[in-house]
Amino acid sequence: MSNEHGSLIKSPKQMIIVVVASFFVPLLIILLLMVFVNSGKRGENTATTEQLIKPVAQLNFKDASAPREIQTGEQVYKAVCSSCHASGAAGAPKFGDAAAWSPRIAKGYDSLMTSVLKGKNAMPARGGSNPADISDYELSRAVVYMANAAGGKLPEPKEPVAAPAK
Repeated sequence: MSNEHGSLIKSPKQMIIVVVASFFVPLLIILLLMVFVNSGKRGENTATTEQLIKPVAQLNFKDASAPREIQTGEQVYKAVCSSCHASGAAGAPKFGDAAAWSPRIAKGYDSLMTSVLKGKNAMPARGGSNPADISDYELSRAVVYMANAAGGKLPEPKEPVAAPAK
């Protein structure tokens, strides 16, 4: 008879080598596949984990008894007005565009303030701000800031005098 169908493993040493190889070769293949998949080029706009799991909104608690800090015209512009006036959205005159602002400035400060407080065209009253957060005085400072950036010569509004305590 012939030994054609006999075992390939003829000694205990060969058996140990086959068992060890059958364990480590698949692990090595899996490891190499992981390295290959993770080494691919990633786009420049990959978001970090922190950006992906950040909250949609944040609560900002304020101390009601703390003294109120009055914002500058630039701060109010950045917080409220820039969403439309930076890009010219909905026909809003762009910040610093003298041609768009000159007819408005020519009508005067009071006309500008009326438009801001009551709203005009697509602009909501007070630019969409809450009177509890931004006062009329702060809005007037923002109007002067935007008008003067477009070539106007409006004076800074005077700070309102607080009513005496009773």
